[in-house]
Amino acid sequence: MSFSSDEVNFLVYRYLQESGFTHSAYTFGIESHISQSNINGALVPPAALLNIIQKGLQYTEAEISLSEDGSEHPIEPLSLIDAVIPDVVAARQKQYAKAHAEKTAAAASSNNTNGDDSGICKLSNHVDAMDVDESIEIPSSRARVLRGHESEVFICAWNPTKDLLASGSGDSTARIWNLCDNNSTNSPNQLVLQHCIQRGGTEVPSNKDVTSLDWNCDGTYLATGSYDGFARIWTTDGRLFSTLGQHKGPIFALKWNKEGNYILSAGVDKTTIIWDASSGKCTQQFAFHNAPALDVDWQSNDSFASCSTDERIHVCKLGVDKPIKTFQGHTNEVNAIKWDPQGELLASCSDDMTLKIWSMKHDTCVHDLQAHQKEIYTIKWSPTGQGTNNPNMNLVLASASFDSTVRLWDVEKGVCKHTLTKHQEPVYSVAFSPDGKYLASGSFDKCVYIWSVQHGSLVNSYRGTGGIFEVCWNHRGDKVGASASDGSVFVLDLRK
Repeated sequence: MSFSSDEVNFLVYRYLQESGFTHSAYTFGIESHISQSNINGALVPPAALLNIIQKGLQYTEAEISLSEDGSEHPIEPLSLIDAVIPDVVAARQKQYAKAHAEKTAAAASSNNTNGDDSGICKLSNHVDAMDVDESIEIPSSRARVLRGHESEVFICAWNPTKDLLASGSGDSTARIWNLCDNNSTNSPNQLVLQHCIQRGGTEVPSNKDVTSLDWNCDGTYLATGSYDGFARIWTTDGRLFSTLGQHKGPIFALKWNKEGNYILSAGVDKTTIIWDASSGKCTQQFAFHNAPALDVDWQSNDSFASCSTDERIHVCKLGVDKPIKTFQGHTNEVNAIKWDPQGELLASCSDDMTLKIWSMKHDTCVHDLQAHQKEIYTIKWSPTGQGTNNPNMNLVLASASFDSTVRLWDVEKGVCKHTLTKHQEPVYSVAFSPDGKYLASGSFDKCVYIWSVQHGSLVNSYRGTGGIFEVCWNHRGDKVGASASDGSVFVLDLRK
């Protein structure tokens, strides 16, 4: 048996990514030169580090439980820390060896030879199967798996006017998949958007993750953000239109405004930038955070909110040299922010396990929603209520957490309407259908679930081949796209 430090570093890097420690993963990846290793991340299954640690723990327990004569005896489970302390392991071995010897002697003296081994604790690698309702499981005939990426696919997004699905990966590419009905081949056309940087006068692949992507409102351009510090604008035929370079380090989030004339980005350099989409120039850079900026969202065509690991939320406006509002109240990094469809209420979620609702009319949060038991990774508003295409439906907020649950909130009352509990692992993504009637959720348990928003009931389910990072609906609401940790992208056809 042999292994290299590169292999250990890669497993630690993947563990940090999968656990949501994005910034720690980035720093560790830089210091350990992950990008220079020859490891194909697409071949490494999710939770690889935890699996190998668990097997090591089982092996140590087996060493303790086996007697010299080959028989097993029950033992108390070891903690991971106990298992790596030689003195603890040795003491346990002596303890159980002595107990076994006494038991054997007692059995011999009483001539008890009934052969009953019901007290023996046998080790097992069995894992209970997922509880999937077969009657609502989406058949493979209605699921289209798209292969091409060579590493994890962190994000995906549908074009707002046609069935083009964009995806972004750790292989330093984004891809545009043509899934229009007139393109019904098993292998849909894919455009590979290679993210390159200048080195020694030539263009070479950046070897950095594509972390974010967003289509403009009419679907004519795709913007991408990368760990290489550059944002890029692409045409629908895969041509690089513009490269936006002013951030000093990875870009974590990127959004077009509704008008389509500006792009907003957030980076590890603690700044947010408004870019002129037509020229690719920086219009204004905002340096108000004290730590990496994690997410941004437009309130209007020239004002936006940003959040950070500094626990603060700033609302900024183009042309104004300081925040027009600052919200404080979270006690850990703020992972995501979203304005409601009217741009009146701002929702935020945090590693402090709370979900907060803010209004420009108040200095403190309107609602402090506490129900999740672990970090809340993302949030989404339903496309319902006043000013939307579904004005007669109530506004709902969805939250996805590392506690493996999704919650649906009645924001007006500040109460949780439904708790969706079928996932078995952290939930990384939720998305409402365009009509607001359904919610898709994706988790690292490899499952995508479709829920009824009104009833909180499961409508459809599909189990993929990798942990799910992102789910999204097409503009008609009849297809759901998902991106996964094993490099796959898949599309679920929900048409009856």
